[in-house]
Amino acid sequence: MTTLSRPRGLLIDAMGTLLEPAAPVAVTYARKAAAVGITVSPERIGPAFHAAYRAAPPMAFPDRSVKSLDQQEKEWWLACVGDAFQRAGQPLARTVLRQLTGQLFYHYASPDAWVVPEDVPRCLQRWHGAGLKLAVVSNFDSRLDSLLETLWLRHWFTAVLVSSRCGVAKPDARLFHLALERLGLSPHEVWHLGDAAADLQGARAAGIRCILVQRTQSFPPNTAAGMMEG
Repeated sequence: MTTLSRPRGLLIDAMGTLLEPAAPVAVTYARKAAAVGITVSPERIGPAFHAAYRAAPPMAFPDRSVKSLDQQEKEWWLACVGDAFQRAGQPLARTVLRQLTGQLFYHYASPDAWVVPEDVPRCLQRWHGAGLKLAVVSNFDSRLDSLLETLWLRHWFTAVLVSSRCGVAKPDARLFHLALERLGLSPHEVWHLGDAAADLQGARAAGIRCILVQRTQSFPPNTAAGMMEG
């Protein structure tokens, strides 16, 4: 049996791994909807949002010859939010949908909307100090750059790759290949940490070992988080 060598780099997912919403998404959506005169319960909008998010096309925009990245990102969220409220039995008029989507978009651009689990800074410092090259690989949009800066996480990472800007999203292996290029490493030299099936599928397709993080716990104590203590 082949023994896995210690990695030289780590690719790390963002939402659900490095960051978590400060309040449940369902609660935030219900509150923001109420602010524009729409009544919907968290119990209805929560499952509806997750279904809409899963059904949405990848948040990846390879062609920006006509529309800016910012415009494409906002239009993607406009469609996703609209679908969520449609599924929740609360179809929105176009003007209300734009108002609500804008409020949600800028809410989640704020560091106040997110929390950093307490184990994250410790692990990043340990890994960086051990000489590992670190990169973020996320199916998110360009808001992530400023979030990582304001939450004091960006300085640990050599690169931040978001699907909207890269034009390809997990589980497509090409997003992982782009991260490997930025780090100057090969697949066998890198592990990926994430929390979703897309992380596992994409990493495996790229030939990278994947460790799934369950955010009811800290980073896996006997794998990535603990590997630098010996």
